[in-house]
Amino acid sequence: MDVEAKSLRLEKILSGLGRTLVAYSGGVDSAYLAFAAHRVLGHDMLAVIADSPSLARTHLQDALSFTEEQRIPIQVIQTLEMERREYVRNDATRCFHCKDELFRTMHQFAQDHGFLTVAYGMNLDDQGDFRPGQRAAAEHHVAAPLLQAELTKVEIRELARLAGLHVWDKPASACLSSRIEYGRPVTRESLLAVEHGEDALRSLGFRQFRVRHHGEIARIEIAKEELHRALTMEMFAELSRIFKSLGFVYVTLDTEGFRSGSMNMALPEPTLVKLGA
Repeated sequence: MDVEAKSLRLEKILSGLGRTLVAYSGGVDSAYLAFAAHRVLGHDMLAVIADSPSLARTHLQDALSFTEEQRIPIQVIQTLEMERREYVRNDATRCFHCKDELFRTMHQFAQDHGFLTVAYGMNLDDQGDFRPGQRAAAEHHVAAPLLQAELTKVEIRELARLAGLHVWDKPASACLSSRIEYGRPVTRESLLAVEHGEDALRSLGFRQFRVRHHGEIARIEIAKEELHRALTMEMFAELSRIFKSLGFVYVTLDTEGFRSGSMNMALPEPTLVKLGA
């Protein structure tokens, strides 16, 4: 099935959902889903973005700017995953507890405001990733229209590009908590250190990167095509200055470059299998 046929299939799926809340993060998948749902359902859809300490301020601002640009109705809700001990302890199930909080809150909002469906931006490629949050979505019976339409990440980016959406080539980005090594409690202080570190990398002109928090150590991942810019004595000095000012004792540059989900490499294989990788 070609991408145009899948797009038509997506429209048909969306038209059958009734009044729908779309879990929106500002990433390309949820952005395109919100755009398509608004195009099909009009005022019978509402994008919902969850605000909490794990959402960087720049990402929130970018996400709201996109909905304003596309005139998509948006609601910011507060989620309280930081009050869950299971989330704060930051084991391999952290993402489940985050999404469980999100979908519980969204379902309550849907019930209070007369929405029939909660949907999120899972796509065909996501099935092969380690994503405990998918189990939370299944338990809360959250619809996955992009998956139902059998759209891949590449196809979603292409549809977004054809629709003229500037987010079509936006780098992937997960929540700030995903930057903290498993087993190290998630705190507001650690989230702020990561957020400010990534803001600094962005101000230095880097486009795709992660700051991984390993306690006293900041491990910086920069996309391979950009990595050469970081490999100078001047940049070493600047990175050391920035990250030591944020409370890190040691600053490291990962020579493998940026790769999504690199923290999962530390998890034993039985854990990945058990949790649905």
